[in-house]
Amino acid sequence: MTPLLPLPVVGIDVSKAPLAVCYLVNDQAKHLEVSNSKAGFQQLVKACGAHCRFMMEATGTYNLALAYYLHEQGGQVAVLNPLVIKRFIQMHLSKGKSDRKDAQWLLRYGQQQPLKVWQPDETVLVECRQLEQVTEQLLKQKVMVSNAREALQQQPIGSKLALKRLQQTLKTLTQQVAAVEAELLALLEQRFAAEMTLLCSIPGIGRKTAGMLLLFAGGFTHFDNYRQVIAMAGLSPREHTSGTSIRGKVRITKMGGGLIRGKLFMCSFSAKKTNAACAALFDRLVAKGKNKKLALIAVCNKLLKQAFAIIKSGVPYQADFTSKRALKA
Repeated sequence: MTPLLPLPVVGIDVSKAPLAVCYLVNDQAKHLEVSNSKAGFQQLVKACGAHCRFMMEATGTYNLALAYYLHEQGGQVAVLNPLVIKRFIQMHLSKGKSDRKDAQWLLRYGQQQPLKVWQPDETVLVECRQLEQVTEQLLKQKVMVSNAREALQQQPIGSKLALKRLQQTLKTLTQQVAAVEAELLALLEQRFAAEMTLLCSIPGIGRKTAGMLLLFAGGFTHFDNYRQVIAMAGLSPREHTSGTSIRGKVRITKMGGGLIRGKLFMCSFSAKKTNAACAALFDRLVAKGKNKKLALIAVCNKLLKQAFAIIKSGVPYQADFTSKRALKA
């Protein structure tokens, strides 16, 4: 990523309808409210100029159209984790909250902190993420219908027609899930042909998980080390201790990456048997008295570490890599 250049900073608090904008004129904060639409974006650029550093929080789909528009106009866009801004505001002991104040805090953050430019994803990755979201929605519907069918079957008097309709709906949803997953995997295999082959060389990772991992990490192009990938997946350990009296359990952060965590956790059951490094790690932790779930999470981290190393090196998985390196040393 390219470091941001020193440009005028504009803070934008994004919501579904209005955009609260804060910018500087002769070092004085000015506020503007525009609609979250192309007409509003044009009004914003007219007031602030296009060549600015635009600060906004990641708000799901609400900030994407704005980010794309400002990027196309030549502006530098920074899309921030809302938790980062929340902590920044708390650190300054701010009282009260409003859209105007939030926009002003975003401006201040942009003035004080080093940031990196947001870049739009490739079109194919955007399409793949949309297909992934459709899959998850269909799966949720499938669970709801399955539960409704089970509840109906438990009743002393049940309508055969109602049960038939639920079974038909369940069958349709199952077919739709399979179709969307196949379409998604086909797109990913087309875009990441070489990377898919590399990841599938890792014991425990199949084609579907390899595709989802590449989609989650954007092909691993924006990461400098494997720790960043682990943090993005929410698998970093979080310690809770203080002095001699507080000794909380070490847990994972679970910040972002919920879907990939679930897929990796399922892969960990196979990896602890078939992946030499993962098996050794799992056995070592269990022998130390760690519970098996914690050991499986450690295996998930190991899989991510292996995936990152293999994609960056372009070399397929080698079970005896550690021993070969030791002999060379």
